[in-house]
Amino acid sequence: MIVFCHLLNDRSGSPTVLRSTIDALNASAQVQLFVGSQGRGVLEEAGVPTQRYWYRRSRYRMITLLTYVTSQFALYRALSQSANIPRDATVFVNTLLPFAAMLWGRRTGRRVVVHVHEVSVAPVPLRRFLTSFAARSADLLIYVSNDHRARLPINGPPAVILPNPVSPALAARACEHTPRQKGQFRVLMLASLRGYKGIREFIALAGALKDRGDITFDLVLNAEEREIAAFSGSHTNSANITIHPSTSDPAGFYAAADLVLNLSRPDQWIETFGLTVVEAMTFGVPVIVPPVGGPAEIITNGVEGYCIDSRDGVALCAAVLALADNPETHAAMARAARIRARDFSFEAYATSLREALKNLCERSVR
Repeated sequence: MIVFCHLLNDRSGSPTVLRSTIDALNASAQVQLFVGSQGRGVLEEAGVPTQRYWYRRSRYRMITLLTYVTSQFALYRALSQSANIPRDATVFVNTLLPFAAMLWGRRTGRRVVVHVHEVSVAPVPLRRFLTSFAARSADLLIYVSNDHRARLPINGPPAVILPNPVSPALAARACEHTPRQKGQFRVLMLASLRGYKGIREFIALAGALKDRGDITFDLVLNAEEREIAAFSGSHTNSANITIHPSTSDPAGFYAAADLVLNLSRPDQWIETFGLTVVEAMTFGVPVIVPPVGGPAEIITNGVEGYCIDSRDGVALCAAVLALADNPETHAAMARAARIRARDFSFEAYATSLREALKNLCERSVR
């Protein structure tokens, strides 16, 4: 059996990758999922036995920290009270946050796998606490890129690097892509409503190109409705931007896009991978990404897109215009993006993941 543990279920990157992980392993193992009680997202579609443990987030940081710690007591209790987890089960901890699952797995003598997604854990004492827990509890660490491992080294357990996959359901719809629909060049960004994700840089970029009636901007925000309403209300003057709530159908947005942006600020947040980047590339959509972190391992500047610091508004404008005004350049990058995306297939991820867990089991037996 594999017991998966996760904190917040939404439609962001880490639960999406966990959904792919469950799909990759469910054919060969019995599965159980423990997930925090707040949030509705992709994990509800996993189709596996699921138990929720108490968790709440708040807009106040200290309250969120308190509820987070309380949630870990709830997770430990839920695992301890579960009567159907065999002694030889593997505890698969998704992100560093569910540290109670690491502790429970180690104390009960079960194998512990930690799938590390984050690099910027704040505050610093929390990061040190979580990485220390992983170092002492994990039998295997999974990182999503070489840069990720270098930026957040956890000494002790063996580690493998498995780039995140594109889900088969999304990849199957890549043929739906139609560039320049209705004569419009559409620029898309999907992101959490956090400043370090480059939301304001995206708004500024749209403002700088507001005189181009043939270029439009779509911003899909993974946030609660009240947060989106407040944000949208303060940007009603951005006529060339359409703000959308969190979606269960990102494929529809990729199919209509001509360019996808990841504008995370390198001075505030380093992307460990960038799932929306490879999803867009699967549809043959060029991308603009930060020049550091995981995305810089995916993109060769000038081939599948551009690597640009989001704080360089002039360079961003020039890149958007270069693609919007030069169909030949855009078509060449689109072809290169689709080819590069094949390296991040679900099949390749599933094979590598199963091999890593097989090796872990063999080491445990020896």
